Amino acid sequence: MNSFFGENVLLSGKSSKKIYESIKDLPIIDYHCHLDQAAIKADKKFTDIGELWLAGDHYKWRAMRMCGVDEYYITGNASFHEKFLHYAEILPQLFGNPLYYWTHFELKQVFGIDKPLNKDSAEEIYAEANKKLQELSVQKLLKLFRVQFVATTNDPTEDLKDHGKINETDVTPTFRPDKLYNFDSKYIEELSKVVGYPLNDLDSFQKALEERLDFFKSKGCKITDHGFRSFPKAYATYEQAKSLYLKRDSLTSEEKDSLFGYLLVFLMKEYKKRGLLMQIHFSVIRNINTPMYKKLGVDMGFDVIGEGANVEDLIHFLDQLSDEERPTIILYSLNPEMLREVACISGAFRNVIVGAAWWFNDTLLGVRRNLEIVSEYAAIGTNLGMLTDSRSFSSYSRFDFFRRILSSFLGEKVDAGEYLLEDAKKLAYNISYGNIKKLLGE
Repeated sequence: MNSFFGENVLLSGKSSKKIYESIKDLPIIDYHCHLDQAAIKADKKFTDIGELWLAGDHYKWRAMRMCGVDEYYITGNASFHEKFLHYAEILPQLFGNPLYYWTHFELKQVFGIDKPLNKDSAEEIYAEANKKLQELSVQKLLKLFRVQFVATTNDPTEDLKDHGKINETDVTPTFRPDKLYNFDSKYIEELSKVVGYPLNDLDSFQKALEERLDFFKSKGCKITDHGFRSFPKAYATYEQAKSLYLKRDSLTSEEKDSLFGYLLVFLMKEYKKRGLLMQIHFSVIRNINTPMYKKLGVDMGFDVIGEGANVEDLIHFLDQLSDEERPTIILYSLNPEMLREVACISGAFRNVIVGAAWWFNDTLLGVRRNLEIVSEYAAIGTNLGMLTDSRSFSSYSRFDFFRRILSSFLGEKVDAGEYLLEDAKKLAYNISYGNIKKLLGE
């Protein structure tokens, strides 16, 4: 029997171990995350492992709620020590959930602890981890995991004062314009204050976005990101959009959808001019527990998988621009049932890539499913590998989780005589590091 979370965990067969050995120490390019750039620059330290793990991780909060933990020990005023103990107590119930794997990988890779975390071991592990944590900080964690590139998620109005080269890590902003999609006058006023002139018409609004994109680019931005439930069903012309923008506070749902469509096409053109990648995350329903949303706000663990986006709407979106006009687009569907359609569509439009298994899909089976479907319906050799999509600075163990699954996926093909070992190693390198490195010009 293998040891608990030993060297060969998640690895099946001799070939998978050889493949994993060739990629396990590669640098990390985290091209989508929600880390706090100010904490990176300030080299933040943590009071205890409870703060490191539970101060902002809605994955863990959600799991604790599912296991009946009182909200006081999740987002309430309980100490981080108490919160850690309650998380430890429910962890054995999470077997199969990626949190179970990530937690034990983090214990081993960050703290050198190879014991299972549970109610009985919680106090001992808490003390041992905190002793090690005294030597660690955010920048030391990035160095420990060999993090070469971080793309944080940033609103167009942010000042980006904390981005830049920090030790060996490029900390770059990602342009995330989601607050623009509702054309809310209050938010547009915020944008107006940042650029220093009124945004009373469409032309001034577009000028402001162009200026902010140039500013983001000057701060190292290489990627944009967009999150919405579904793709537009209509696309306003420029003349129509000018009129719709002027009455933005009284648009019908159809008019707002049409203006949203115009905005996405406008942004795509601007991204292409600046060589920026465009990420799109879709099929998510947010803040479904209304009382808890009113009490706690956004990003607190109350978002869920939505129905798959309409395939024809996705096609219509991609078809708005020619292959020469369209930026490189990475598509992430939160609904896994749409993965085959997305993979198939990626073959009809140049520079459209199927994204990683995202959010609820970055499970053991979800990652493998993503690899299988992309290999069967698209081109596995173009896969961009893992990202954290995380607010936790210890979450880089997720890359090891992914690399082990990838190694087993490829190793099984080698052991079955379907693929050459050396080709599998090259493919694993490109998926784990080479492809995204080349795409970003790192």
